[in-house]
Amino acid sequence: MAQNLPKLLVVEDDPGLQAQLKWAYDDFEVVIAGDRPSALAALELHQPAVVTLDLGLPPDADGTSEGFAVLDAIMASRPDTKVVVASGHGARESALQAIARGAYDFYQKPLDIDEIALIVRRAYQLHRIEAENRQLASRLGGEQRVLGQIITGAPEMLQVARQVERVAATKASVMLLGASGTGKELLARGLHQASGRQGAFVAINCAAIPENLLESELFGHEKGAFTGAVKTTEGKIEQAHCGTLFLDEVGDIPLALQVKLLRFLQERVIERIGGRRAIAVDTRIVCATHQNLEAMMGEGRFREDLWYRLAEIVVKIPTLAQRAGDAVLLARVFLARFAQEMNPQVKGFAPDALAALDAWGWPGNVRELENRVKRAVIMADGRLIHAADLDLANVVGEETVSLNLKAAREQADRVVIRQALARSEGNISSAAKLLGISRPTLYDLLKQYAMQA
Repeated sequence: MAQNLPKLLVVEDDPGLQAQLKWAYDDFEVVIAGDRPSALAALELHQPAVVTLDLGLPPDADGTSEGFAVLDAIMASRPDTKVVVASGHGARESALQAIARGAYDFYQKPLDIDEIALIVRRAYQLHRIEAENRQLASRLGGEQRVLGQIITGAPEMLQVARQVERVAATKASVMLLGASGTGKELLARGLHQASGRQGAFVAINCAAIPENLLESELFGHEKGAFTGAVKTTEGKIEQAHCGTLFLDEVGDIPLALQVKLLRFLQERVIERIGGRRAIAVDTRIVCATHQNLEAMMGEGRFREDLWYRLAEIVVKIPTLAQRAGDAVLLARVFLARFAQEMNPQVKGFAPDALAALDAWGWPGNVRELENRVKRAVIMADGRLIHAADLDLANVVGEETVSLNLKAAREQADRVVIRQALARSEGNISSAAKLLGISRPTLYDLLKQYAMQA
């Protein structure tokens, strides 16, 4: 039975305390070591998740040098191990020094068994959560990435990626429609990479450039074409020759410039401002907008003929709220990135944070998620980020479901199953436990709803 329990290494030289501690942890397999050599040997042999360490070890039983030597060795060889230190020698100063050197927590002698047991259990839970985060992060380097950069486990986004992959090798113009922050530029870059085109990927945000400068940015200008044109300059269309030009917020292009862009799409030649020579350009156009272009056409603000040239293929991108489970996947990726850069002590999300990530509606989509995680990592005091750190402490999830009971149940089942699979990294046993059902029942539901683990 003990073989199935997590390992706990107790480093203590007092035989009486050794016996007392050995039987204090019913939910651990306890390994005892009385000095530095035996402690380090047990560390390598058993690879425990948690170590309790008395800083007063022989031959310096009245000091802390041997205990700190053990702590330093553990942090050097197995930095993920949670070490809980004990000391009766200037307890506060020693404890603060131990924490600074990487210990998880401390307790002061004389021992309170219940208090120690609580600290050890908390340490083990943190170790387990951090291990799950690392496992997920390693998996994201494989099947969870599509088009090179898009991280997703949601069928809705996987379908979008498949659409983009199918049209990538063609010369068709592609229109990406989606709310701000849904990853339109990432998809455009993925399309370019999958297309095999040898030229550059060039991006321009049409809403960020003043109207009087946008024509020059797109088509370039000849020397002397206007005040300040001190040299001949290629426009973005030319720079993307044999490559891909991504026009973000294409709905902000003024009507007069829409005519010139339409001529390029029809004839595949351009003229720079101030120039008289037609220049042939092989540039594939991918554009995106969060605006309703069909409504703009009805109001006369966007040319219908330009729409049909730009939107030979239309791809609609789901919001983050429509991608069940992806908020957790992406949040863990952002946390790993920002923690490495800004706050290495942060290791993962607490359960309340994971629940809030699933429940929040994400009006700002992936961009909002990235900003919340970044802020939480910077401001976090502990190793786990909680819902309050994300400013999501009082989140209540709201679901819009069909009034048909059967359809509503199926929709709810799908959402919750995806979330459980995301949290459990695709592990069927763990997901079934989260859902409160058996593994065969979960397999039956996956088969019934044509879902993949």
